[in-house]
Amino acid sequence: MESIVAAVSAHARDAGERAAILFEGQTVTYGQLWRDAQRFAQGLRAWGLVPGDRVALFLENCPEFAVAYLGIHLAGGIVVLVNTQYRQVELSHILTDAGVSACVTGHDGAAELAPLPLPDLRAIILVGDAAAPGPFTILTLAGLTERDGDDLPLPEADAPAVIGYTSGTTGRAKGALLLHRNLLANARAVTTAWHWTDADRLLLTLPLFHAHGLMVGLHGTLLLGASAVLRRKFDAADVLTTLKDDLAITQFFGVPTMYARLVTEAERHGAPTRCLRLFVSGSAPLSAHLFTEFERLFGERILERYGMTETIMNLTNPFDGERRPGTVGGPFPGQEARVVDAASRQPLGADEIGEIEVRGPNVFAGYWRRPDATAEAFTADGWFKTGDLGSRSADGYFSITGRARELIISGGYNIYPREVEDVLAAHPAVAEVAVLGAPDDDLGEQVVAVIVPKSGQAITKDEAVAWCREHLASYKKPRRVIFAETLPRNALGKVQKHLLTERL
Repeated sequence: MESIVAAVSAHARDAGERAAILFEGQTVTYGQLWRDAQRFAQGLRAWGLVPGDRVALFLENCPEFAVAYLGIHLAGGIVVLVNTQYRQVELSHILTDAGVSACVTGHDGAAELAPLPLPDLRAIILVGDAAAPGPFTILTLAGLTERDGDDLPLPEADAPAVIGYTSGTTGRAKGALLLHRNLLANARAVTTAWHWTDADRLLLTLPLFHAHGLMVGLHGTLLLGASAVLRRKFDAADVLTTLKDDLAITQFFGVPTMYARLVTEAERHGAPTRCLRLFVSGSAPLSAHLFTEFERLFGERILERYGMTETIMNLTNPFDGERRPGTVGGPFPGQEARVVDAASRQPLGADEIGEIEVRGPNVFAGYWRRPDATAEAFTADGWFKTGDLGSRSADGYFSITGRARELIISGGYNIYPREVEDVLAAHPAVAEVAVLGAPDDDLGEQVVAVIVPKSGQAITKDEAVAWCREHLASYKKPRRVIFAETLPRNALGKVQKHLLTERL
């Protein structure tokens, strides 16, 4: 087996009536999923797609996403994942940079694309609507999946599979090119580490355009022939009700923002009386306070892991053993990780903070059409420089301190925003917090804390500073405290600090 596509083909042959995706009262079996993916692939080939062409998925969560994703791969195409929150500036950059020839989307997505000058985009493949504005050829997913033809060969392991664009917090987003073998190696590592089996059923509310939802949630499900209850988006009340009522669900994957909202919902309406096999958190740091609150209400310890677009999954707390709050555990099976000095690139000892590097079969092939950026991202012996700062304990648990570019140097002292955020997040009146650096004539940089107070509670600047002084060295306390109603976040709940910096 050389791809996730091959796994779906095998499940369709051996257990075609097994449920793959459950969505809004609809059950999609492995047999149906494979037939639709084959027909879609044949439709793409009949339209004119040739192996290596890029096809964008600009689509919300639905079974058609999985059909299109598998079908593009079966036709030899490369999937370009597009955040559904993106608008014209981001869309223009990504679709032009990737040289996308077709885009699978809905009516609203087509309307967003219509005014853009996209020289390579020849067709929009619509899901759900028969007509859309714009100068492009309009095809329909339903029409393409009605086609039949000779069986197409399964993708080869070294064939390009996905281009996922980085968040682009500095400069333009870069496309990370992942091969089919990268996707398969990662899915095997994740399912092994988390004791995933074909009997598991995942409640999947994460967006499929993101690695967490697609390359962890859906890939793991499809690799093993398991099933997923798919939602269009996360809704705390719906998730809590589903966890209480659907006894077949064994797993839930989320981001810290989701878990915070589940805690709030459970405090109002009660937590489930049964325990799931596994709760996983990633894509943003999980505070020790939230970890403890969730365990108190739900009776389960969240398993926190660490990954990124270029590598999918890197580190995980153990399934069996201590799930240590504030850490992301150790490498997945078959992978390596280390902490190095950012200047010398030499490995550091236990508890020393440096840049995290990773190596393994999950690591991407390089940045799309960016050989300079690719060369800069790797060491001579193949370690990928993550750009994340962290440390490794003597017993092998990694902790993420923050992005290297977010390090605050104030009065000659290094200050890691995560450390200050964790302290402020534990204050009973603080709902959310982000810490960043701002220029300071005297100190070089000063610590700025942006705080969202809990509803109905108040905290003053002096109280926030005093709280930090009580728990941290004095030089780490915020010099400036700003109160806000919300923090800017991306679709996965990660705070967009570059936007906060721009506002300041």
